[in-house]
Amino acid sequence: MNYMEFSNEALKAEYSKLLNQYEDVKGKGLNLNMARGKPGKEQLDLSLPMLDILNSKSEFVGENGMDCRNYGILEGITECRKMFGEILGVDYTKVMVGGSSSLNMMFDTIACLMTKSAVEGCKPWYEVKERKFLCPVPGYDRHFGITQYFDFEMIPVPMDENGPDMDIVEKLVESDDTIKGMWCVPKYSNPSGITYSDEVVKRIAALKPVAKDFRLMWDNAYCIHDVTDTPDTLLNIMDECEKAGNPDMPIVFTSTSKVTFPGAGVAAMATSDTNMKLFKEKYNYQVISYDKLNMLRHVMFFKNIDGVLEHMQKHKEVLKPKFDIVTSTLEKELKPVGIGSWTNPNGGYFVCIDVMNGTAKRVVELCKNAGVVLTGAGATYPLGNDPEDKNIRIAPSFPPNDELQKAMDVFCICVKLAACEKILGM
Repeated sequence: MNYMEFSNEALKAEYSKLLNQYEDVKGKGLNLNMARGKPGKEQLDLSLPMLDILNSKSEFVGENGMDCRNYGILEGITECRKMFGEILGVDYTKVMVGGSSSLNMMFDTIACLMTKSAVEGCKPWYEVKERKFLCPVPGYDRHFGITQYFDFEMIPVPMDENGPDMDIVEKLVESDDTIKGMWCVPKYSNPSGITYSDEVVKRIAALKPVAKDFRLMWDNAYCIHDVTDTPDTLLNIMDECEKAGNPDMPIVFTSTSKVTFPGAGVAAMATSDTNMKLFKEKYNYQVISYDKLNMLRHVMFFKNIDGVLEHMQKHKEVLKPKFDIVTSTLEKELKPVGIGSWTNPNGGYFVCIDVMNGTAKRVVELCKNAGVVLTGAGATYPLGNDPEDKNIRIAPSFPPNDELQKAMDVFCICVKLAACEKILGM
């Protein structure tokens, strides 16, 4: 029965029962973590053979004839650019391979546009005193952190199962030239796990911003991270923008951070020739070249796109049981009492749950006191401000399955406990 249908006496009895369960859990001294989307040990072990690919007897000459041990090739070795071109569905000549972090490339992109105009006649963004950025919510806290760092006003745009509310997006960008861009995680979005529908992608591509230097920060981090046998599909934003006459609008990012080794993978960016010329001018002063040995290592390990997809199948076999633990526990524990709603994504790294309004911070606090660490409530909104205090991101990848089940059991107790407190006015 839904908690909202309980009598006052019945709800007090339920609260007492839950409190006993909670105190029992606290006494176990748990130390469990579902805070960040970190690959677990079993996933990291999948890439260990990569460490043996290169040794002192290896040939270090890439396809372009460059000795990968030396300086040179700012945009990255050709074979690695081709690999990312296949992953992203773009011509490799549109790709630049950077260091190990796509987030770093995103930060550099915003930094570049702050000081150099992307379009003739437009000011660098730092000269736009009331500059703004659109932030679909719930979204990725580190994206919001970048635009916060550069003093953008961040405008939350609600998300649904199809992506950002495009009526709102269109109205805003077509009426305000201080809106300079929008963050997007288009496939298996962080944290909701939804994938932008074809209609949404086409409407984004066809935007008519009054700011001629409006840019899409298209973080396709999870483009190959399927966890079910019915994966989502995503339209190619660069193709759609080209058709719509907006070839310079999208800047696409991805990396192998959750494919091979976080912090030691390879990141890439794809965009138009016009944008790439601007960014390369900046990178020419910033770095002589990135780690070509790591690029070569990745290419030799995967060989081609088929090798990448075969590797991702192994990740799926590890991750699917974890997602099943999360969603099945939510279905079993929360659905019968009518608390919360959650996503059942076909890929990515997160499950997103909306608990009872006004209780997310309390749930996170209760979990912490019981030994379960979650991402902070509100982190999925700009400046950490979830106006309804309801959204929580669950990251199931890192804990071993037995620990994940314990963590989810504790989480559900805390969600129900917080809901009882709210309804009873405690």
